Amino acid sequence: MDYIEVKNILSKVEHGEEWFGADYNINLYRGCSHGCIYCDSRSRCYQIDHFDTIKRKKNAIEILHKELASKKKKGVISMGSMSDPYNPLEKECQYTKQSLELIHLYGFGVSITTKSDLILRDMDLLKKINQKNDVIVQITITTADDELCKKIEPGVCVSSKRFEVIKTLGQEGIFTGILLSPVLPFITDTEENIKKIVQLAHQNGAKFIYTYMGMTLRDDQRDYYYKKLDELFPHMRSQYEKNYRNYYLCISLNRRRLYYVFQKECEKYGILYKMEDIIKAYRAKIEKKEQMSFF
Repeated sequence: MDYIEVKNILSKVEHGEEWFGADYNINLYRGCSHGCIYCDSRSRCYQIDHFDTIKRKKNAIEILHKELASKKKKGVISMGSMSDPYNPLEKECQYTKQSLELIHLYGFGVSITTKSDLILRDMDLLKKINQKNDVIVQITITTADDELCKKIEPGVCVSSKRFEVIKTLGQEGIFTGILLSPVLPFITDTEENIKKIVQLAHQNGAKFIYTYMGMTLRDDQRDYYYKKLDELFPHMRSQYEKNYRNYYLCISLNRRRLYYVFQKECEKYGILYKMEDIIKAYRAKIEKKEQMSFF
């Protein structure tokens, strides 16, 4: 089993209002084996060698224990920004589970981004944390089509299974929704796909969907993505080279129309889609408690 040496696990989030209201961030693993063809974490700036080999951070739980004990402000901790906290290695070493136990012990909240149904293993812990602080779960879903999902996200459970996860978490009182990101130009940026995702979100009790209708592409990430396009979607690479050249942010050419459709569908079903509204909704409970404590 590969390890990497680290001195810190917990880091302060400077602009949490831009990303689900997180106050702190942790990444317990380095690399990911989900094999998603579009993953931004492959980018050279993150300096992750052999990205598909998951490495865990040595003494991460001991370090996190000390860091949480020293914090006076009990905020929301984000998990999953660089590596899925529920990757296959988590079944064995349970870093995420142990971290959630510490988060509960010290009274923090948690924001989790994942594609894995393994999160259901920790349902009881999430419910305990939710009694004392805030919990929000973002399940990444990029396509409503399971067969397409198998192509672009080959190492993780299919979309239909993720919708089931959303339903189960929601039924247990966990504020859960969808991270519709990325949206892949010429692949998933269709009205049919967007409408179907919103409809399935509604059917499975999702509280929110957040998207920016595009993807990122830079250096090593672009090289890997183009290689996969050549394998899976012949001739599509030329569309990207023509329309996006070396751009970092690749927004769907149909963004305005798609976002209008997305917005109308969300409003029809009462699903939140603006970041400020999502944060306000899931953090309402702890803010109410703080107000009552003050008075």
